[in-house]
Amino acid sequence: MMLKVTQKCVGRIMFYKLGCQLAALLLYVCATVQPSYADEAVDLIKAAINYWRDVSSYSVVDMTIHRPDWQRTMTLRVWTRGEKRSLVRVTAPAKDAGNGTLLVDNKMWTFSPKINRVIRIPSSMMYQSWMGSDFSNNDVARSDDLVYQYTHKLIGTENREGRKVFVVESVPFDSAPVVWGKEVIKIRDDYVMLEHAFYDQDMVLVKKMVTLEVKEMGGKQIAKLERMQKMDKPDEWTQILVIEARFGINMPATTFTLSNLRNPRQ
Repeated sequence: MMLKVTQKCVGRIMFYKLGCQLAALLLYVCATVQPSYADEAVDLIKAAINYWRDVSSYSVVDMTIHRPDWQRTMTLRVWTRGEKRSLVRVTAPAKDAGNGTLLVDNKMWTFSPKINRVIRIPSSMMYQSWMGSDFSNNDVARSDDLVYQYTHKLIGTENREGRKVFVVESVPFDSAPVVWGKEVIKIRDDYVMLEHAFYDQDMVLVKKMVTLEVKEMGGKQIAKLERMQKMDKPDEWTQILVIEARFGINMPATTFTLSNLRNPRQ
């Protein structure tokens, strides 16, 4: 009699343990196949930024600044490596050639050949206009503030030309040193960024960057033509046209130095 009772108890215990294991497995599977929207949103933002700059990148672009009574175009050479290094140099027209901007570990410098000086840009000036364009110093530097100073939320999806587009709302932390109330980014399913809208503290749309053309360059699809435009000045905009793009290239250690910013070696 005691043996039968013991066997029954053992059977119940084994069944209970098996049930607990199955429940734990079910919870794990649910957590795996249903990631949080917040995690998905920040992964999309990181992927879109990293997709463009890759491990390293080199590009030649034309920047056209348009105003109601004038327009001018500058040719730029741009180098990036990893998350913390970028160099932008103006090569044309002659009157602007030699101007450059260097970003290393969130520190930014500019060089002007007219005054032959390298100037450190304080954080308070990161959102000021770069070379009179509608892009800020922060835009040109391709800063990672958007990744690390914001919370991200996937707020919807769209369909464009048969491709899925994710809409992410990014709101800065209260302590973040940024001027925007929020940013809304639209990212295609291959990580090409199609729109980037900037809102002030009152949640009024201030400016928007829109991708006008996507083309394969450097072995992958990229935003070949982009336009940044302020909402209250429809006749003013700045356009970026990519002429050449290469990714995953080797660069000398001297590329991202103050010496190279002042006296170009490449």
